[in-house]
Order: sequence, then C-alpha cells, then structure tokens
Amino acid sequence: MNAPTESFVAAAARTAPPELIDALRHRFGERCSTARAVREQHGRDESPIDAPPPDAVVFCESTEDVAAVVALAQRHAVPVIPFGVGSSLEGHLLAVQGGISIDVSRMSRVLRVDADDLTATVQAGVTRKQLNEAIRHEGLFFPIDPGADASIGGMSATRASGTNAVRYGTMRENVLALTVVVPDAAEGSRVITTGTHARKSSAGYDLTRLFIGSEGTLGVMTEITLKLYPLPESVSAAICHFPSIDAAVRTTIQTIQLGVPIARCELLDANTVRAVNAHDRLGLRETPMLLMEFHGSVAGVKEQAETVQQIAVEYGGEGFEWATTPEARTRLWTARHHAYFSALQTKPGCRSVTTDTCVPISKLAECIEATVAEADASGLPYFLVGHVGDGNFHIGYLIDPAKPEERELAESLNRKLVARALQLEGTCTGEHGIGLHKMGFLIDEAGAGAVALMRGIKRALDPANIMNPGKIFAL
Repeated sequence: MNAPTESFVAAAARTAPPELIDALRHRFGERCSTARAVREQHGRDESPIDAPPPDAVVFCESTEDVAAVVALAQRHAVPVIPFGVGSSLEGHLLAVQGGISIDVSRMSRVLRVDADDLTATVQAGVTRKQLNEAIRHEGLFFPIDPGADASIGGMSATRASGTNAVRYGTMRENVLALTVVVPDAAEGSRVITTGTHARKSSAGYDLTRLFIGSEGTLGVMTEITLKLYPLPESVSAAICHFPSIDAAVRTTIQTIQLGVPIARCELLDANTVRAVNAHDRLGLRETPMLLMEFHGSVAGVKEQAETVQQIAVEYGGEGFEWATTPEARTRLWTARHHAYFSALQTKPGCRSVTTDTCVPISKLAECIEATVAEADASGLPYFLVGHVGDGNFHIGYLIDPAKPEERELAESLNRKLVARALQLEGTCTGEHGIGLHKMGFLIDEAGAGAVALMRGIKRALDPANIMNPGKIFAL
C-alpha cells in the first residue's frame, strides 16, 4: 500500500503564460486576480499538504463565465481548479501543476424552487446554510450536512454525506441533475446538462452519477438540481455518555440493526468532548458521547427515542440530555460542528492529518477499537468523530508541522487504518474523497482494472488533462 506524500505534487508545472492572463483580464477585469494574497488563499485547504498557489484566480458569476475560463485554459493547455469555500481535507483544490483557480463563491443564487416537486436548482457556490434559509419558509429542507458550511458544488464534487446520511443518504442519492462545463478540443469548452427534475430515469448512461464524486477532474459543475424534504413535524435531539467508545459504537450497531429510523447518530470521543468544552464552555461530561437526532411525528419521535435509550442503557449509557427546541438542539450540535477547530486549538500551531474510512456497520466496533488502540500507543494527540450510523468515522492526528517525524507517524497510522478498513470490506474514504492525500490507496481498494477504466474515462473527457490534474490518480 503506497504512502500518500508530497511526491504526488511533483508533476511538471504548466504555468499560465502571459497571453492567457491578459485574455482573462480582458474578459473579467478586476474579477481576475494575480495578487499573491488572493492566490495563496486559493492555494491551501484544511489538508496537511503544501503546494504552490495557482497562477491566477478568476471569480466567476455564471455558467458562461466558467465556460470562458475553461475555453481559454484549454487553448493554452493550462490547468483549471474549481474552488468553493476551501474546506477540502484531502488537497482537492491545490494547484499542483499550476493553472487557474475558478472561484464559484459568487455563484450564490438559488435559481428555482419547486415546492410541489420537492426540488431546487442552485448555482454551485450556494452553501448548505444558504439553501436551507431560502427554502425554510416553504416548509422544506436539504438534509446533507457535512459539518462545515460547504458549497453545494464542492459537496457534489466530493460526493459528500455528513450527519444525516444514515437516514437521507449522500449527495449521490440527492442530486437529480447538473449543468457542467467540460473541455472541448474544437471549441475550448462545452456546456452539458445531465438528468432531469424527475425522480428517476432510464435514459442512457447515468452521467449525473459520473460527475458526482469526480472531484473536478472531469468538468466544473455550475448548477445543481437537488431533492428536498418536508421539514419533519417533530425533531428531538439527545446526547448520551458511555463508559467506552466500544459501548457507544455497539449501541449504534444495535440501533441500526433493529431498524430504528434515526436521522443522525454521531460519535465524539473523550478527546473531542474535552476540546469542545474548552472551546465553547459546554460543560459536557468528558467521556465518549453519542449525539442523536430523531425526525418524524410526535409519537414516532418519542417511540424512536425511547427505544434507543433502552438500548443505550444496556451498554452503560447514562446522562441523557434531551432537546426539542431549535435553540436547545443548536447548543447540543455545537459540540459536533465545532469539533475540528476545537481540536486544533488544543495544540497551538498544529496541523491535522485528518482521515476518514467507512466499513460495514457490523465491523465498525472492531475497526474503531483497533484504530484507537494504535492512536493511544503512538503518543500523538488525536480526536475522533464519526457518522457512526452508517459506519463512517474520522480521526485527526494533531502534528507539529516543524517536526517531520510527527507527520510520518500520523501517515503511518493512516496507512494502518486504511488497510484495516479495506480488510474489513470497507473503503479508504467514506466522504472526504481521494484528492491528493489518498491517491496511493485507490488502487488497493478498486483494483488495477477499475482504476485503468477511470483513467480511460478521464482521457476521453479531458484529453489535455486540464481539469484539476494530479487528483484521484496520476495520468
């Protein structure tokens, strides 16, 4: 199994020539920036990987803008890298071969809401929170919640899921149609649409699913049509503390196997609870904790909650705290949403080597138990959170960037974790994506034949290799 290192970013740079920069400035004016501060902002994410910044940043406001950038880049064989809010954890947005960063944050319009059909069409820069604010008055919501307020385009590009996936699925299940800009040898770029507003189709290849999770390597998604859901009649959140991580995980497994339609089930280890207590003064008991949410009718939510509480007690769960008002639920969920940045503040100046895996629910306890034992034995500080209701968990190893030995130790732990997940018939990434950081693991999971087919698709759609090159696999 190959180790993910900075060797992946050593490909030859394809620097944007002056004539390309001039053409972009002519077309976009002040929306094309070569200022170092702007380029550096668009040349880093939340991954531990360092790479040079892009040659220029273009702030696009429409599909036509994106098509113009891609066409110019295609003519000069220069890379383009989509940029949403910069929250990537695996190096997706790094300009490892130079090129132009396409910032879609100004593409922030909700274009259409069809309340009767439970769908909405948005520009790629719309964030999850923006969308939910726009549709709340319709009695609707979009459930995919990766924790950070990511853009819908970025969530689609990485096939994100998050805290509600155990009930509502991932972006794969909740995107109906796309508008995508792809490179074209003759015209420079083409704008294509995939899917419809219908809930299903048997018409030809499923191109929507091809682009979902492609991490910007096949095209730039500019408009996305999404499934919406009615706001539930009743919502209840609860936290419960456990004597061990194993007890919390086994409670989760039992809940899922009994068919309880829990909406969210999040695990925080004691390190994470300690961190969010210090960050937000929450006063939570500093032991492993499950944070749960139930959606449905008043009677249904009550029955679900009582069932889970009975299961938890069997595994030593105690200290239940319930919240039914939005304000009280927000307080409880603060612990989960602030976990990452709270953990970083426990070791000033640190960086996090953050990884995620997903395994079959029956193997989850085994995988987490071994992972925690390795992390404890290493001596590195770490935090663990998980969307354990669907077998997905995250661990972040906190390292001093000035100490290469800490980085290598963290990567060694990551390799062991991924190997364990694959051995248990899981995946090297449940929702972060491959990006740069996990390129070495894709062939171990998918096999050489499948990766060769992926490369073939990439070459067919992007023969000049300008679309976010150097991600997922090397060409």
